[in-house]
Amino acid sequence: MKPNIVIVMTDQQRADLRKSCGCKLDTMPFLDEWAKGGVDFEKAYTPNPICLAARASMFTGRYSQSHGIRSNQNEEDIKYTKDLLDVLKDNGYVTALCGKNHTYHRKCDFDFWEETGHLNSDIPGEKTIEQKEFYKFLEDTKFVDSQKPSPHDVKVQNPYANVNSAFKFIDEYTNNKPFFCWVSFAEPHNPYQVPYPYYDMFPPKDLPECISASDAKKFDKGERYERMRKVWEQVYSPNVEEHILRSRSNYFGMLRLIDDQFKRLIEGLRDRNLEDNTIVIYLSDHGDFVGEYGLVRKGADLSNLLINIPMIWRGPKIKSIGKKDDCYVSLVDILPTICDILEVDIPLGTQGKSILPLLQNNHDYDVEFDCAYIESGFSGMYWDDEDNLSYQAEGATKNMTEFDCLNTWTQCGQMRSLVKDNYRIQIDMMGNAYLYSLKDDPKELINLWNDDKYQNVKIDMMENLITMGLKNCDVLPFPRNRYRTKIHPKGYWYQKYHCNDPGVRQTKLNDRRKLYENRKNK
Repeated sequence: MKPNIVIVMTDQQRADLRKSCGCKLDTMPFLDEWAKGGVDFEKAYTPNPICLAARASMFTGRYSQSHGIRSNQNEEDIKYTKDLLDVLKDNGYVTALCGKNHTYHRKCDFDFWEETGHLNSDIPGEKTIEQKEFYKFLEDTKFVDSQKPSPHDVKVQNPYANVNSAFKFIDEYTNNKPFFCWVSFAEPHNPYQVPYPYYDMFPPKDLPECISASDAKKFDKGERYERMRKVWEQVYSPNVEEHILRSRSNYFGMLRLIDDQFKRLIEGLRDRNLEDNTIVIYLSDHGDFVGEYGLVRKGADLSNLLINIPMIWRGPKIKSIGKKDDCYVSLVDILPTICDILEVDIPLGTQGKSILPLLQNNHDYDVEFDCAYIESGFSGMYWDDEDNLSYQAEGATKNMTEFDCLNTWTQCGQMRSLVKDNYRIQIDMMGNAYLYSLKDDPKELINLWNDDKYQNVKIDMMENLITMGLKNCDVLPFPRNRYRTKIHPKGYWYQKYHCNDPGVRQTKLNDRRKLYENRKNK
């Protein structure tokens, strides 16, 4: 019997803000307890800490430089052969989106679709008076935050609606067929808001201390940190610290709200006798500064706070291991792992690897998962304040009462990062480089790049960064004549594999561009 597959994705959830991950506050007690019955990867990473690119990587198993979405502004440029949705449909699965999309997919690609966003809901049906008031409240936040509790109770919040959508799909659309349900919460992403009782659950005075903006400047975190701090000082004027503190409190409260809705979902699967044959994957697309360095959201380089994500697997064929901190996994590994579980071929062009051995506590493959590789940037030179381009002209803001942290200044250029052996290296196209010890310096203040004691570490990290970049050069398009491309069927590099002649592989890309053109012309 094919297992059902449920991916629960949050948006912008930092990995370390759970009690089981070292946070002093018990933000997600159900998730922490539930994770003990599966595999809770402490070293899970996003391949790119922006929504669209990360989600495209999850569906295609490809890094952003290969799948073509290197920003939040070019979904039409996606490039792949088959993705997760194609594989599941080819194998008889009924598919659903329940929540936020922000991918290259559209309603016609799923069998069931009830979409919600950060400020709205497109779920069919007449909205109640309470729901209308709530969505008006969201619009009034200007996608920034709220300094007061959200109106009404949890039942008007989108995560509650997303779980309802999942139950509707399971009960009315699956017809005893295997199903794939993507429950995609648009929270705890800004606009940081939350209703009672969550609004008071983690009051500002009880929150963990953060690295200040002055410390970030003192330790030379970089130009983008200073740029974004100046932005928030304007947007949150005149009381920036109080404003950020309340946003943080709302963020922590939203984590508990999400935890309660995740509990509803799991209990609903259990009540329907589906839990034993359902693989549930809990993860996020990327993290959030949540006040560290005097910042919120994202945009400033590849901080470990932005790239380290929660990822928990539980279900049939998965051992009850609990915390796992000896291997690095990525969103690009989702597709090949599901293919491995279903015993079907991994689509050509996939760059992730099957983590099924890790889920089954098989250590023979650990060498395949000794580091994480992260990309950022849409290329070009860096923009600075001497260039003739304003935030308003670019579209990042209208009047500095709101701001898009993903913009020309924070996303230009090229940057790469590698995490290995509890160190993280980061380097850009101009040679600006950082080396941090995540064990001794988890908030990444002390740059060890020029420290003589760490030169061997730096050399090793540089070698691995170059190696990972070369391994993830895109195999697409394949050579058109004679040459054979050898690819391990599960994405591995270090396992002995003797390949039969595959012939000259054919490049059959999924022609999303033509699909987009057809949509525009309708």
